[in-house]
Amino acid sequence: MTTNFDELLGRFHAYLETVDDGLVRDAVARIGWDMPGRPLEPHALPCLVQLDRIVELAPAVAKPLARLVAERRGDLRWGQTYSEADFGATFMENYGWLEVFGTRGHFVNDEVAAGLLILGPDIVYPDHHHVAEEIYIPLTGATEWRMGDGGFRVRAAGEVIHHAPDVSHAMRTGKEPLLALYLWRGGPLAAKSTITGTVAQGRS
Repeated sequence: MTTNFDELLGRFHAYLETVDDGLVRDAVARIGWDMPGRPLEPHALPCLVQLDRIVELAPAVAKPLARLVAERRGDLRWGQTYSEADFGATFMENYGWLEVFGTRGHFVNDEVAAGLLILGPDIVYPDHHHVAEEIYIPLTGATEWRMGDGGFRVRAAGEVIHHAPDVSHAMRTGKEPLLALYLWRGGPLAAKSTITGTVAQGRS
């Protein structure tokens, strides 16, 4: 059983400290970073094959975090909220998340959940929403994001994307995978999202 991920939490925090955005600064300041560890059994997923390419794509400021996650991928507990019945086999083979801290992560926090999302190339994460407020920071670029009634648009690595409670949002990768940092707060931290779109969304 793995228990020591202090370096992971440290690099996660260090990256967030580089983000020049008022919303992120406020969120980071409200987090108590002296969190107890939670012993978890490792759990791997097929999407972890994307991490080598993700390390190549990550900008210099995000590379230490991406590299550590890639190096220790087999020690970490990766999860999936959905099932093949929700989105199909292709999506599930190219999707997964790592909760660094929260109600089920490697560190215990009952107020905020935070971690990393992986999506492989050519994947649509369809329209969905949830009660919790969400902040995303993509650590790789070229993925298209949409929110509410708007259209898809490309977001750069390091750009802050804010989803207010119950606002619908979606992501669509191109030829490269996505690694995105997320912060959830102000709602159930382990809730399954309400899905309103399909994996065919936005495809011609």
